[in-house]
Amino acid sequence: MVHPIADANEESPFGSLTPDEFYARHSVTHGSEYITNDRGLRLFTQWWTPLPPTELVGTLSVVHGFTGESSWLLQLSAVFFAKAGFAVCAIDHQGHGFSDGLVHHIPDINPVVDDCISFFNAFRVRHAPSLPSFLYAESLGGAIALLITLHKDTVWDGLILNGAMCGISAKFKPPWPLEYFLSLVARLVPTWRVIPTRGSLPEVSFKEEWKRKLALASPKRLVARPRAGTARELVRVCDELQGRFEEVRVPLLVVHGEEDVVCDPACAEELYKRAASKDKTLKIYPEMWHQLIGEPEENVELVYGDMLEWLLSRAKGASDARAA
Repeated sequence: MVHPIADANEESPFGSLTPDEFYARHSVTHGSEYITNDRGLRLFTQWWTPLPPTELVGTLSVVHGFTGESSWLLQLSAVFFAKAGFAVCAIDHQGHGFSDGLVHHIPDINPVVDDCISFFNAFRVRHAPSLPSFLYAESLGGAIALLITLHKDTVWDGLILNGAMCGISAKFKPPWPLEYFLSLVARLVPTWRVIPTRGSLPEVSFKEEWKRKLALASPKRLVARPRAGTARELVRVCDELQGRFEEVRVPLLVVHGEEDVVCDPACAEELYKRAASKDKTLKIYPEMWHQLIGEPEENVELVYGDMLEWLLSRAKGASDARAA
């Protein structure tokens, strides 16, 4: 099944189509609404479901990464999975996309995890409470998704981690000595965009130049240095997760580009080795970068084909187990 990125151009994920024409072309419906969390922030949520005759086989909750959103490139992958039979939902984290909050500032990841759990659980109950439920996450979203599965009040039938932030690559971290002063700066001026990195995210994430331009064309995309408080929290989250890999028990598919210089593939390999999941698969793709959707078409079809095959087989297995 061809990934919808094939319809995009460097200006729009929908290419020359309107959003409604795009959804109709891919045989999915789309809906959206704002919800308000317990901190008074309005958060943007949306979902995609398959049109008949495609039967619903499960739900898939999508978690975007740092500086990302659910309405641009990630939406194309959501549509890809929806047209295969999944009711797919996504939420813009605080400070991202169309949600409230200081732009790209996450000083504490735990409230963001709580926002996701609340919305994803409500979506599952509303759309398909009896069907298998899965998580799909990219980059920082991978760390958030792992924390979701570690929460005592959630049960999932599987998790796909795409370029997950289990560790920040040394090739992308701020140069010495700034990394070592991060905690001090974060305490004094947490919202200050003072932390440099070795290259901008789009430049080192997307191999194809037109896809890099597409990522930057998003009206909600801001190319700027990470805020000090957010950078400190990202480092802290990686450290926490690396100390809890043995607690991961969810069925797990880890996919990662071998040449990812943003999120260290060695940390993804470490997660795979140490996770307690009885069903776990690791795929490191040679010569591929951080954003696997940013690869040439043949690579995109390979990677997302692997994901879909894994997801459909686990959905069938979980449904069979429920029926037994």
